[in-house]
Amino acid sequence: MQILILNIKKLVQVEDKPAVWKAGNDMAKLRTIDNAYLLIDKGLIADFGPMSKAPDLSSLSGDVLIYNAFGRMVFPSFCDSHTHLVYAGSREIEYIDKIKGLSYEEIAKRGGGILNSAKRLAETSEDELYNQSLARIYEIIGKGTGAVEIKSGYGLTTESELKMLRVIKRLKETTPITIKSTFLGAHAVPAEYKGRQSEYVDLIINEMIPLVASEGLADYIDVFCDKGFFTVEDTERILMAGIKYGLRPKLHANELDFSGGIQVGVKYNALSVDHLEFTGDDEINALLGSETMPTLLPGAAFFLGMVDPPVRKMINAGLPIALASDFNPGSSPSGDMKFIMSLGCIKLRMLPEEVINATTINGAYAMGISDTHGSICKGKVANVFVTKPIPSYEYMPYAYTSDLIETVILNGSIINDK
Repeated sequence: MQILILNIKKLVQVEDKPAVWKAGNDMAKLRTIDNAYLLIDKGLIADFGPMSKAPDLSSLSGDVLIYNAFGRMVFPSFCDSHTHLVYAGSREIEYIDKIKGLSYEEIAKRGGGILNSAKRLAETSEDELYNQSLARIYEIIGKGTGAVEIKSGYGLTTESELKMLRVIKRLKETTPITIKSTFLGAHAVPAEYKGRQSEYVDLIINEMIPLVASEGLADYIDVFCDKGFFTVEDTERILMAGIKYGLRPKLHANELDFSGGIQVGVKYNALSVDHLEFTGDDEINALLGSETMPTLLPGAAFFLGMVDPPVRKMINAGLPIALASDFNPGSSPSGDMKFIMSLGCIKLRMLPEEVINATTINGAYAMGISDTHGSICKGKVANVFVTKPIPSYEYMPYAYTSDLIETVILNGSIINDK
């Protein structure tokens, strides 16, 4: 079936040819069409343009659904390139510890944080984990996300890591959202390996990675390369092992300190390096000219009260920037990418055009799907949302708690129509 959306007040993020990403000064550029139409056919974007060039219904064959936008706007769906959406339970008690002044590292040392989630996950069946995660998937779909990367990393044993990745695979097969899967066995060092970190790295390399690869459970491999977690040397060993099995790196880097994570990510051609609160001239120079997307997670920095990364310096140097939610139970318990746009403007001093690019086309690149997602372009997957009546696209990040999404279309089908 075809869908013809007419009388669109503004069609946002349109392209004649797919861009790889938006970087530097181009991040402030956003192409739109006023009073537009959008034609969707067989799950793909077939055509778009001003209403003066809208196709006549007699020229369309087969079933056609006419959607009159009546002055509403149409955006490409958000591409959320960093989440930990598959987890068991919640960690609001640690939230209280944070309020009382304990740091992320102090909570982790007490057996909280990632180790707490690992314990809960081990006690949760695969079916229950799937059901909890399925609810979160439909929550983010309703908030405009059309593509999401989901990491393992709350398993920390071979059995539990595989459980997480199998749940992600089930979500891929049973939901309309585009999903990429990342193996993150190196998320933390299990308590039983305290003082024997290299042995846990050996387990990841010799047992986990081969099993993950044999079942085709992951698209990417990730390591938490930071102070108090995995060293550059650990990270290099794990990334090299993953690359041998066809898993391209993505990396947690420089959230807690100048860890060397950005440089090692670039060295191994990581698709993205994420967090980046601690980014200086050396890190920016390493990223310039690379194929690695700097990805910022302002929800985590906001929730934890951390220092913000030097975004303006990064953009002024010519770098691209992606924004992602880091949806997880401990440091960013929200997958609302519209709120992430707002944090990008309020906390990081990014322009509305910059945060739109960062959450669409650049997020798509950080997932490896910018050729098919992240913009309104002929031949791309028809993942879009229609807003409620709003005065301008700048209003999206401005009205930071308002529900402004009326209709969600994924793969050319209406998923959610409020």
